[in-house]
Amino acid sequence: MNMLIKGGQRLQGAITVLGAKNAVAPLIPAALLIKGDVYFSNVPRLTDLEQLLDILRGMGAEAEWVGEHELRLNTKTVDPTKLDPKQMKRMRFSILLLGPLLARFRRIMVPEPGGCTIGNRPISAHLDALTSLGATIEQDEQGVMFMEAQQLKGDYIILPEFSVTATENLIMAATMAEGKTSIRMAAAEPHVQDLCHFLVACGAKIKGIGTHELEVTGVKELKAPKEPWKVVPDMLEVGTFAVAAALTKGELEIKGIVPEHLDAIRNALSRAGVRYELTAKSLFIRRTPRFEAFKLQTMIYPGFPTDLQALFGLLATQAHGTSFIHDPLFEARMGYVSELVKMGANAVIADPHRVYITGPTPLRGTEIRSLDLRAGATMVLAGLIADGETLIHDAEMVYRGYERLDERLISLGADITCLHE
Repeated sequence: MNMLIKGGQRLQGAITVLGAKNAVAPLIPAALLIKGDVYFSNVPRLTDLEQLLDILRGMGAEAEWVGEHELRLNTKTVDPTKLDPKQMKRMRFSILLLGPLLARFRRIMVPEPGGCTIGNRPISAHLDALTSLGATIEQDEQGVMFMEAQQLKGDYIILPEFSVTATENLIMAATMAEGKTSIRMAAAEPHVQDLCHFLVACGAKIKGIGTHELEVTGVKELKAPKEPWKVVPDMLEVGTFAVAAALTKGELEIKGIVPEHLDAIRNALSRAGVRYELTAKSLFIRRTPRFEAFKLQTMIYPGFPTDLQALFGLLATQAHGTSFIHDPLFEARMGYVSELVKMGANAVIADPHRVYITGPTPLRGTEIRSLDLRAGATMVLAGLIADGETLIHDAEMVYRGYERLDERLISLGADITCLHE
C-alpha cells in the first residue's frame, strides 16, 4: 500500500492515545498462563498484534474482539505442537511465547522468531535466562529450538542487557517457577510495569516493579482479573502526535496520557524549543514559531526511547543549527535519514549509530519509502510538512504500530490518501 500526502496542512484539535502495542505484546502470551477467559480493554487494532493472535489461534486458542478495543482470550485448548513455524518466523514478538509455553507445557519445539529489520537483535538473553531457570535448550541446523524443563526453578539472574522482551519472558516464566527468582538489570519501561501489574492482579508475586531489580516468587496458578485489564496508554503515540503537531505549526490536545511516563519525551521537546503544557490527563502542544538544534541520545527507560529517534530526526531538519542524534541501542536505525535527504534534508550519517542534521531546510514532496515501522511514521510526518505531494511506498508498515494513523491524522486536518495496489 502507498500513501499520497499533500503537505502544508496544520494539525488542530484533540486526539486520544490508544493502548501501547508494546504492552499488549506480552499480555497476549501471558494469557497462556491463565485458566479461563481473560479480557483486555484499550487494545489497539494493529497488524503486529493480529499476527500474534493468529499464532495463538493456530494453536487452538480462542481470541475474539468483543468491542472496538476489547479483546477476549481463552487458551484452555492450546496445543503447542500446532505452532506454525512460518507465523513464528514472521514477527519478533513471537519470542514472547517462549517463557509462557515452556512454563505451562514443560516441553516445546519452536523456530527462531523473526521481526523488524533494524539491526541485530540476538535472542541469547532469552535463552540464557530460561536456561538459568532449569530449561535445557538445543537448536538444530534449521534454527528450530527444542526446549524442556520438567520444573522451572527460581534463580539469581543478571541479564546481560536491559532487554525489554527478555525481561518480560523471564518474568512470565518465573511467575510459574518453583521458589524465588531475582532479576537484575531488568527493563523498567511502562509496558514492562503493565505486564507485572497484570500478573499481580492474577495472583503473581512480584516486587520491585518499575525498578531494574525484580523479585518474582513462583505461584501454582494464576486467575484472570474480574474486570477487563486496561492496557497502559502508548507513550510512543504521545511523542508521535506531539512532533506532528509541532512540525505543522498546529495546536493539539493529546488526551489519555500518563504524565510520569513522558519525562524524557518532554525533556527532548523542551530542548528543541517546542511549546507545550501538561495536565494530569493531557499534553497540549502549542504553536511553536522556531525550533532549536539539540543533542539527543536514546537510552533505556526512563531515558529517551529509541522508537522516537527517527521522529526527532525529522524535527531536527526544521531546527536552527546542527543537531546530533546518537542511538547506541541498534546499529541500523538511521535508514530513514537517506529518505529525508531525498526530500531536501541536510544530514550526515557519521556511523550506524550517529547522525548530524543541520536545519532548517524546507522539505520537498517526492517518492520515498517506509523502511520500518517508526521510519514509516517519520515519512508520514515528513509528508505533512513537505512542499507539494509526497508518495510513500510500503506505507502499510505504519499499521504495525499505529491504528488507523491516516484516518486519525485526517481528522486533525491532514490531507492523506491511501492507494491500495
